[in-house]
Amino acid sequence: MRRTVAIIGGGYGGSALAKALGPEADIVLIDPRDAFVNAAGSLRALTRPDWAGNMFFPFETLLTRGTLVRERAVSVDPGGVTLASGERVEADYLVLASGSSYAYPAKSDADSMSEALDELHRTHKELLGSERVLIVGAGPVGLELAGEIKAVWPHKQVTVVDPAEELLSGFEPELREDLHRQLDEQDIRLRLGTGLTAPPTTEPGRAETFTVTTTGGEEITADIWFRAHGVRVNSDYLADGRLTTRTPEGQVPVTETLAVEGYEHVYAIGDITDVAEAKMAGYAMQHAEVVARNITAQLRGEPPTATYRPLPHPVILLPLGPQGGVGQLPTPDGPSVVPAGTVSAYKGADLFTARFTEQFGPTAG
Repeated sequence: MRRTVAIIGGGYGGSALAKALGPEADIVLIDPRDAFVNAAGSLRALTRPDWAGNMFFPFETLLTRGTLVRERAVSVDPGGVTLASGERVEADYLVLASGSSYAYPAKSDADSMSEALDELHRTHKELLGSERVLIVGAGPVGLELAGEIKAVWPHKQVTVVDPAEELLSGFEPELREDLHRQLDEQDIRLRLGTGLTAPPTTEPGRAETFTVTTTGGEEITADIWFRAHGVRVNSDYLADGRLTTRTPEGQVPVTETLAVEGYEHVYAIGDITDVAEAKMAGYAMQHAEVVARNITAQLRGEPPTATYRPLPHPVILLPLGPQGGVGQLPTPDGPSVVPAGTVSAYKGADLFTARFTEQFGPTAG
């Protein structure tokens, strides 16, 4: 008898797991959206709307032997998932893969491809007519957004503000030096070690001239702004405590096998786990590989022995447009800083579109 695996969330980890386990079990993928969204492409989609269709991959091409339930989970217990409609999905195995939310345009709240595309096209028009851009947040998202804007409109004035004293703290000095050099070359204006005394009076992503003051007393006038900070783990459906107790950050304690502590048939992957590492798409997909091996073993009556251990050093591929960027990759001898050409080849040129085309089939756009 085929067993049922319910996966909550069709992001990077959830989709990879659904694909891997499809031949082994009956998959029920619970996600309100009609498609997987390659969020890595969202910032380029904002600046190049003709490219935006590359971001979306319909779940129907992934789940050839599974079921998509387009609803939100509101509660999970050891036996299954309760949906917002009141319906219930019973399952032999449960996987929490609900990811995290982030400020638009890095991630959209839209549940359909058409809504998300419409939103990106509207914001593109607002950005198109704005000569001065303010980005609040100088982490990877803010810097990548700045690079994408400059790649399309080199003449636009782009200013990035962040209270942090340095960029990418914890990465190799060589990488940070190269990053500053490339930002200078693109004339991306950094204001580090300072915040804003008050947020802009306009909505993010809307064209309307405003002036803000930094905590250092500098006035910055811009025509549009974007928020590039504030990750929130999507785990509200666990708030009732029927399955587990979340950490203060909203994450779930997991074992080395990525099982939720206290269970052998419930797993968690991606941003929702309390694994001590940056929350990145690549890690979520590696989690999916481990959980796929463990559930496959259990389905065959074998013990789950695959384990996950985070890397000892941080990893990053940070494009600054299709050709630029900085990267740090793991090697047996420790972290290795890679040049812009490597970042472009691995990520910047197509933002992983080819990888997901292979996983899902051709893009919708």
